[in-house]
Amino acid sequence: MTADTEPLLGPGAPTPPIAIVGGAAAASSHLSSSTAVVGDQLLERLRSTGAELVTDLEVVGEASRDWWPGAMIWATEGQVPVRGTALVRPSTAQQVAAVLRACNEAGVPITPSAGRSGVCGSAIPVHGGVVLDLCGLSGIVGVDDASLTLEVLPGTFGDRLEAELQAEHGVTVGHWPQSMALSTVGGWLACRGAGQYSTRYGKIEDIVVGLEVALADGSLVRTGGAPRSAVGPDLNQVFVGSEGTLGVITRAWLKVHPLPQHERRAAYGFSSFEAGLEVCRRILRRGATPAVLRLYDDIEGQRNFETGDGVHPLLVLDEGDASLIDAVMAVVDAECAVAGAARLDDQLVERWMGHRNDVSALEKLIGGGLVVDTMEIAAPWAALDQVYGDALAAIRGIDGILAASCHQSHAYLDGACLYFTFAGKTPTPEDRDTFYAAVWDAGTKAVLDAGGALSHHHGVGLNRSRFVAEALGTGFDVLVSLKQALDPNGVLNPGKLGLPDPFGPVGWP
Repeated sequence: MTADTEPLLGPGAPTPPIAIVGGAAAASSHLSSSTAVVGDQLLERLRSTGAELVTDLEVVGEASRDWWPGAMIWATEGQVPVRGTALVRPSTAQQVAAVLRACNEAGVPITPSAGRSGVCGSAIPVHGGVVLDLCGLSGIVGVDDASLTLEVLPGTFGDRLEAELQAEHGVTVGHWPQSMALSTVGGWLACRGAGQYSTRYGKIEDIVVGLEVALADGSLVRTGGAPRSAVGPDLNQVFVGSEGTLGVITRAWLKVHPLPQHERRAAYGFSSFEAGLEVCRRILRRGATPAVLRLYDDIEGQRNFETGDGVHPLLVLDEGDASLIDAVMAVVDAECAVAGAARLDDQLVERWMGHRNDVSALEKLIGGGLVVDTMEIAAPWAALDQVYGDALAAIRGIDGILAASCHQSHAYLDGACLYFTFAGKTPTPEDRDTFYAAVWDAGTKAVLDAGGALSHHHGVGLNRSRFVAEALGTGFDVLVSLKQALDPNGVLNPGKLGLPDPFGPVGWP
């Protein structure tokens, strides 16, 4: 984001994805999982921590879901996935630690959440219990301009973070996910998120410098903090992507960059998606890292940009020092020319910029009875063509699919993210769960069989939990061991990451 870009601010609070028919207070639970009893003694202890305790049915019901499209479908039927019993809103790390200690000693599950923008169900309290709302831990603690690092609290919403960093400090994190106004710093870290400029700035695991984390037993630990240190394993990465199953992030230190003063844009058209992927690979191979390098198949190109049948558009944007941008864009232009790509109107990039954070279509489509979702994955360049073809064929092979398409959204030296979108319709509303699970089963199997990774930036949550053991292979046992060591009672966000769940089966799918 260049210095002359004015960010639009969201509410700085969780945004409901879709109205719950009949209201959240009356909503029933969709999943058949067992729910924990939160007794009066625990409620009193939670109050004694100093954190705000809420038991209002409307508030707790609304907080018992996120932006997972599966749960959005259930909202049209007057349901939440599972209703939590109580919502706790701490304002300090010490309160977070005290709340965790109380739940751990009582053996009651606790589900961390903040913006609740996740699209895989990671913030759903699948066994009821306590929902831990971290939005009260918000704001910038400080900026070290000499070292270009930021100290920030986890409940800080992304758009407000960037607005303050740019206006008052002249820096940027460079992390700009589609959910910018819906998501928080803690959510980025917990789900291992990526911004749309990740080819330039990296994913959140590349941006994090240090963490403060509350563990299940109520202890607070500090990880990282020094540049490129070699003091054993990088403990930051134990918690980044753990989705609140190993600990709760209460503070973070992130890298920042001087606010870029220059920007350039370009657009090209290819005769095939595979040809566009090869050019992206060659651009990265030459050392050029434009902030944005987005390739769309012809279906998405026509739907989003009206580029016509058979045209696979590539959008390129870079920002920073003018001399560096010139070099990067020269590499891009040269590789596109060698491949015979047609130069398209640069305004296509502006068109993308204008709607890249718009998520309103999802509510309209699901409210209209369709089953709609996205499936983003990562794969090495050597496997991308096969992953693209096999996954689309598998998704399109499910009865009821109306449309399936793909774009490459984030690219790196070793591989890229493919972002599949599908829509379908079932004969009756009762069939939607079965259809939805079948599409995910088919698409995921095709991705894993072709050498792709389960997720690039949306994380795992509940929806992808059943695939984790296969995706990690023998490494899954290491994750289980970490869980047992850090959360022996299994109270932290149970039912996620495919980890053993002491509270019983969840009932999904």
